[in-house]
Amino acid sequence: MKLKLIVIICLAFSITSCGIYSFSGADVGEAKTFQVNYINNNASIIEPGIERTFRLELQDLIQNQTNLGLSTEGADLIYEGEITEYYIAPITAVAENTAAQNRLTISVNIRFINTLEPENDLERRFSFYYDYPGGQQLIGSTLATALDEIYERLTQDIFNATLANW
Repeated sequence: MKLKLIVIICLAFSITSCGIYSFSGADVGEAKTFQVNYINNNASIIEPGIERTFRLELQDLIQNQTNLGLSTEGADLIYEGEITEYYIAPITAVAENTAAQNRLTISVNIRFINTLEPENDLERRFSFYYDYPGGQQLIGSTLATALDEIYERLTQDIFNATLANW
């Protein structure tokens, strides 16, 4: 009986003693708000709308994994940047000089500004890719799937580099 009571008390203290603990590993410090400024599309190939979708995906990820409020100006944490690459390249070839697989690669340059702790500011290039069969066109559901997978990885990498404490 005493052992059970001790275990319950220890668990209660361990759960409540870390009030700032986050299951995502986010360390937002004293920050209360964040903003994601317009992401420019400076890639040599322009796919319409990808900069807006990327911006929204980054906002959603930060809102879902932290308790930060989204702001349009004057935020504690600011993300800005540009899409620097959007290109398709063959990655495996077969007979007759055709591609068996193609790869879509998207790279973004992100600037993270922490107005409360400037020593945590960051500027870094992030890149990810999606492979698809060479016989398919990168349109419709294939393009949507590719962008979803790339955005999921890019936004998580950006989150980890700027807010995750691991």
